[in-house]
Amino acid sequence: MTLTGKSAAPGIAVGSIYIYSEKFIIPSETFIPSGQEQSHLDRYLLIKKQVLEELEVIRLYMEKVDPAKASIFDAQKEIVDDIIINEEIPSKILKDRWSGDWAIYQVYETVLSVLRKTPDPLIAERAADFDDVRAHLLRSWYGQNHEGLTSLKEPVIIAAHDLKPSDTACLDKEKVLAILTEVGGETCHTAIIAKGYGIPAVLGIDGLLNFVKKGQHAAVNAGDGIVILDPEDDIVTDYVKKSGALRKDRENAEIYRKKEGRTSCGVKIDIGLNISAISESNEELKAQSFTDYLGLLRTEFLFMGRNSLPSEEDQFAYYREVLECFGEKPVILRILDIGADKQIPYMNLKREENPFLGIRGIRFCFNNINIFKTQLRAALRASSYGNLWLMLPMVSSIEEILKAKKIISEVKEDLKKEYVQFGGFKIGIMIEVPSIALIADLAVKEVDFASIGSNDLCQYICAADRMNNAVEGYYNKYHPAVFRLLKQIILSFDEAGKPLSLCGELGNDQLALPALIGLGLRKLSMGAASVADVKRKIASIDVEQAELLADKVLKLTTADEVKKYLTDNK
Repeated sequence: MTLTGKSAAPGIAVGSIYIYSEKFIIPSETFIPSGQEQSHLDRYLLIKKQVLEELEVIRLYMEKVDPAKASIFDAQKEIVDDIIINEEIPSKILKDRWSGDWAIYQVYETVLSVLRKTPDPLIAERAADFDDVRAHLLRSWYGQNHEGLTSLKEPVIIAAHDLKPSDTACLDKEKVLAILTEVGGETCHTAIIAKGYGIPAVLGIDGLLNFVKKGQHAAVNAGDGIVILDPEDDIVTDYVKKSGALRKDRENAEIYRKKEGRTSCGVKIDIGLNISAISESNEELKAQSFTDYLGLLRTEFLFMGRNSLPSEEDQFAYYREVLECFGEKPVILRILDIGADKQIPYMNLKREENPFLGIRGIRFCFNNINIFKTQLRAALRASSYGNLWLMLPMVSSIEEILKAKKIISEVKEDLKKEYVQFGGFKIGIMIEVPSIALIADLAVKEVDFASIGSNDLCQYICAADRMNNAVEGYYNKYHPAVFRLLKQIILSFDEAGKPLSLCGELGNDQLALPALIGLGLRKLSMGAASVADVKRKIASIDVEQAELLADKVLKLTTADEVKKYLTDNK
């Protein structure tokens, strides 16, 4: 039998299935007799303290073995101490006489229901942390032990409904051949762990646990999202051979990580990083030494996983840290890109019928001037410590650029009046809306630089919500219109002599890379995990041949033709 799912981390594996099911008891709706309220509240406060201590033990362990993942458990501790949750649970116990376990379950369920509904996958995946914390609390309430995946005795293929952060905290990567789950996508915790550890992972396999059995033999091709149960001997032999070849290929790619991005004919391609957070121990800090710039600093993550807006000082300290880390290299700080598609509970944002066409990005900033100006003040103050490039998201018109620049000028004047020091900086836009892309020749006159957000630009060109599985087939990055519009944008910025970068998934695409370089792109930004592979691909590209390839792509009529042509000429 062959099962299919989403490729979350590429790789090949052959081995035995280990079914992992770490469940907690789901309580029933229970009301306690009058007089028992305080005892239930006291018990909740006790287990809350116990869970905080358990999470701190895990966090300290992770600081030693994998510091980059330790922050997961800082975030979980914040959830345990969440102000709203810790007002609601006692209230439900004392006023409504809910039993403690039912109060825990239901109050967390209220938060989870909001997180699960958001169209933004990054925020939706935060539900895993809240669900994990709830499971910790309920297991402690019932006196259950939680071993996670620490008891693995031999290398296995893990099959689970889902894996939570605490399940993988002490995971021995040498004992995990591959990970299979029924839920999850490329941005979820499991995918992040799998990519970081180099473990093949296929997620979102519908009905996985109904098909697999403990100890069953399986062959996994995670790159193609395929799992073969009870494979024939010839398939096993083939997969083992492919696994060895893939391992050697990865080793070869790593040679390029610390090299410059240069084509075979010597043309320099600047490589940037897309990051959400940075610390002294994580991969982004290590990666900055072999990349040319920070191509996308997603600032919305400063606003997530907390109970209130970050202060100007919080933001200033963070932006300063990042700028100091990158030194003279440009740091493209994307202004807060949240809105109806990125729900942050404490902001009480209104839900919209079409969130990707609603109040998000620069539109949110214009509707929330105080939040916008606070971020600008923090960013401008931090500009003295590095090379700051401010980028405006979701821009659709020249009027929006002019309005944003006026607000930035007002913030500059306020800082001057207050004798607050700030340095120089550039102002640019994210080109992700067709209306601004089509007038790139006009927009370039009003900005210092731009970055193409290929993910959103593609969904707007194709009129297909990239989060909606029902229209997945209509969202096609190889659509001829995508390449034609890219060419128009590139020409406008090239003629003006201003920097243009691409920071979407298209920049990681091995098939698309020669065409992008052939179209004239010379700056590409991506996650740290993609840098080595992209640099290796760039090293195989001859610019003159890439230009001929791009010219041909611009003349093709269908996405299938484009993909086939790129595949035939890779």
